[in-house]
Amino acid sequence: MESQTKELQSFLQVIKERRSVRHYDPSVTISEQELKEILAEATLAPSAANLQPWKFLVITEQALKEQLLPIAYNQQQVADASAVIAVLGDLQAHVQVDKIYSASVEAGYMTEETKQVLVGNITAGFATLDTTARQNGVMTDCGLVSMQLMLAAKARGYDTVPMAGYNAGKFREMFAIPERYATVMLIAVGKAAQSGHPTFRLPTEDVTFWNGIAE
Repeated sequence: MESQTKELQSFLQVIKERRSVRHYDPSVTISEQELKEILAEATLAPSAANLQPWKFLVITEQALKEQLLPIAYNQQQVADASAVIAVLGDLQAHVQVDKIYSASVEAGYMTEETKQVLVGNITAGFATLDTTARQNGVMTDCGLVSMQLMLAAKARGYDTVPMAGYNAGKFREMFAIPERYATVMLIAVGKAAQSGHPTFRLPTEDVTFWNGIAE
């Protein structure tokens, strides 16, 4: 119980101390290995049918960050943070269903028979979805992985800020993003040069309904 209590306290500390930081120390770099570890921890997030539709474009080269700066409406964290991670959603994520479920069979998580049924159902189901439905699904899954990425970074002592304010069309053009990928958000990652401001949160009674919606 003591170890569980310490784990809970550590988790609560991470979620309570995470802030949206907009001022970063430009002298701080994060190694490629540590960024890979943060991404691996982020991808433990859940996704519909475990299709894991997220893709990450990690931008660490200073020249590219400087090019991205005006596209992100001159938000200085784009240039000063150690990395900017673009979270993308794969609208064709179902094409990797066999790879994912075959790995689950190999790991002993399911039988081959179960895999065949699920792969068939998922493939047939995705064939009926239009682009809007697929986009809604990947935006949900990529929102989950994005939050987990920010918490994983905070647990390692780094700070983040999610950004929806950027010119998505110019961003796509700059990096030649294929149409199959939806742009979800940019996340700056680095060491804070200035702490993020604490913000007010509505009390839970103002945002929670129990067993029905009450006006």
